[in-house]
Amino acid sequence: MAEEQPQVELFVKAGSDGAKIGNCPFSQRLFMVLWLKGVTFNVTTVDTKRRTETVQKLCPGGQLPFLLYGTEVHTDTNKIEEFLEAVLCPPRKGSTSLPLPSRYPKLAALNPESNTSGLDIFAKFSAYIKNSNPALNDNLEKGLLKALKVLDNYLTSPLPEEVDETSAEDEGISQRKFLDGNELTLADCNLLPKLHIVQVVCKKYRGFTIPEAFRGVHRYLSNAYAREEFASTCPDDEEIELAYEQVAKALK
Repeated sequence: MAEEQPQVELFVKAGSDGAKIGNCPFSQRLFMVLWLKGVTFNVTTVDTKRRTETVQKLCPGGQLPFLLYGTEVHTDTNKIEEFLEAVLCPPRKGSTSLPLPSRYPKLAALNPESNTSGLDIFAKFSAYIKNSNPALNDNLEKGLLKALKVLDNYLTSPLPEEVDETSAEDEGISQRKFLDGNELTLADCNLLPKLHIVQVVCKKYRGFTIPEAFRGVHRYLSNAYAREEFASTCPDDEEIELAYEQVAKALK
């Protein structure tokens, strides 16, 4: 007989109204992981200006997001993700029982490169958007474009499993939907929330959009926005813009 699922509750940063979801790529990352796992869970938004007594007791002074799994409180986004992947997983081979995790998919990427592809984009974006010196703008924009190009190259290059070793023909351009194939993985949960922020903030404060020439990136984002697990966990654009209102420096 399958075990009963413990209560799962994700506490995330609230938006400007203290209720809706705020700008936090780490919160969205875990929101996506739980949704993709297919686990029953609740999401509680936390107003950082007015933390409730319950939240203070659960995680005194703790950083958001944090996870309540049964009676256990888990902090640190990376550790929470590792915990969920370990606990909510497919059954072990040869197992005759039906433990709690029997119905939950494994979300780890098969190809190690998928976990690191595009990870430097956010750092390049931050340097670009925080700069107020017009003389540095072009070089910083080029740095961001270079990082996006590296991601585009990865998305358009066939993965090993897409290559037919018995064929002498060139495999051409990969048409996979996401970083590691046609299904969302932990790698996508990490990268997509950051890419969304890059798109929204750069357009608002720099008039910059990802070039159409980066077809792999545009295909990737288009496929992602078509998935409810991503689109429905994104904060409103206005929340992202508000979060960067003081961060994005005007060129003077």
